[in-house]
Amino acid sequence: MATPIELRNRRLGEHLIAQLRRRNIEGYYCETAGEAVERVQSLIADGSSVTWGGSMTIRDMGLTQALHNRGTLRVIDRDKAPDRETAAQMYLEAFSADVYLSSANAISEDGVIVNIDGNGNRVAAITWGPKKVIFVIGVNKVAQSVEAAVARARSTASPTNASRFGIATPCQTDGVCHNCHSPQCICNYVHLLRNSPGGRHTVVVVGEPLGY
Repeated sequence: MATPIELRNRRLGEHLIAQLRRRNIEGYYCETAGEAVERVQSLIADGSSVTWGGSMTIRDMGLTQALHNRGTLRVIDRDKAPDRETAAQMYLEAFSADVYLSSANAISEDGVIVNIDGNGNRVAAITWGPKKVIFVIGVNKVAQSVEAAVARARSTASPTNASRFGIATPCQTDGVCHNCHSPQCICNYVHLLRNSPGGRHTVVVVGEPLGY
């Protein structure tokens, strides 16, 4: 029997899928990260080129390794680049990939997907280039409104990622967003995905907390 938390997450996932559908975004709900790995795999055809941004969600859930292990894909993995020049080339290759994988910093209850970037490569690929973009989003990323989603991205995801990168931003002092102009600021590009022109985007909602 499902627990109250599982029931709530399932209902929230179903609600999000309905909201995404009206934005021309295909949506799926998976109870667990393991189920989500299988779902994403099913959405990527053999022979496809696939890459991803800096998402810890897709790494921690084992999705990136599963794609490597599959053996039937052309995987563009900047994590395995031997040097910065090769990594930079991989950033550019992402725009011609068949599939681009990402998570989100937040998503509103009515289906607007929010991401904040320092360099802009991730939000650029989400916006244009790859034939298909697949998001994997844990229920911990859901916020009540677009404004709350942006606030979550800036006050929760960004300070946490700044800690992960070990950079010197004001939020590292107290964990609070200072709306800074630091040279190392990672909140340079704020991206809202409201609708999916041509239906390029797919969202897999996961009933577990994932990522930051």
